[in-house]
Amino acid sequence: MNARNLALQAYYCGTYPVRRFFRACVEASGQAPLCVLFYHRVADSHPNEWTISNREFQRQMLWLKRNVDLVSLEEIQSRMRSGRNDRIAAAITFDDGYAENADRAIPFLLENEIPTTYFVALDFVMHKRCFPHDVDRGVPLAANTPKQIRAMADAGVEIGAHTRSHCDVGAIADVTTMIDEIDTTTDELETLINRPIRYFAFPFGLKHNLSAAAAHLINRRGMLGVCSAFGAYNFPGDDPFHIKRIHGDPDFIRLKNWITIDQRKMHHGRGFTIPETAVKVSDVQSRLESANTAKVSEKSADKKSADNPQVGPILGLHPSLTDNLHQQS
Repeated sequence: MNARNLALQAYYCGTYPVRRFFRACVEASGQAPLCVLFYHRVADSHPNEWTISNREFQRQMLWLKRNVDLVSLEEIQSRMRSGRNDRIAAAITFDDGYAENADRAIPFLLENEIPTTYFVALDFVMHKRCFPHDVDRGVPLAANTPKQIRAMADAGVEIGAHTRSHCDVGAIADVTTMIDEIDTTTDELETLINRPIRYFAFPFGLKHNLSAAAAHLINRRGMLGVCSAFGAYNFPGDDPFHIKRIHGDPDFIRLKNWITIDQRKMHHGRGFTIPETAVKVSDVQSRLESANTAKVSEKSADKKSADNPQVGPILGLHPSLTDNLHQQS
């Protein structure tokens, strides 16, 4: 355990009596926090900052089951919308789509009936590509296969969208790319699993990685919400469309510090609004309106063609007879 974790352990233990009292107060008032955790990779090889061992992951899940309500994203939103939550709740999510998660972590969650949302960066799944951040470290790690993603969906795991290329959505500078990474990719993911996609998670997920235009696209599709990852609680009465998440840290003490309510973090992200970026909401609206107008014009032309069929060479008529028929019509 490093010095920072030792200090956090001391802080956690020293404030534990206060935490218990504070938790009782917020739960009694119906204002208990709603925590959404995100993980990336659960595996026992090639440890890094975004990997947790199977043993530690299972330890965290069992501790959560004993101490909080483990619920789905939809239930988190329901409690946000209602304005009341009587017990600390947590939801489990995964980002990116690492193959090893299907070995033990996902089966463990299903066996223990822990609701899970699994966000997939589509190109890495469809084209057997390794994530650039792993390649840069010299340790290319396999992404999930399409078969694994379909099997998870069939087993009851909620599959969510995470862009096509794991891009920084906040840095996208043109509308075409934005629509492809959000809208078109989600269509393709729905086709893969033969189910609606209801949630989207911003890659990286810090405040500057978010985009109001992307959120508009997602809302327009009728999806239920977007997830960030900058470390904050959700509270009853918050906007349920934007779900804030906390890193499911491999260091158990950091997880326990969040879940048992660190009062220093109570105001993180409160009142935050997803910002406009280089691609504006108005840019997306304009492009979508143009696309809809083009579709209407195309349908109108197709209908006119069907109502006025061309006659002539395809019927083997002489051109002069064709001219006469057009003049008569």
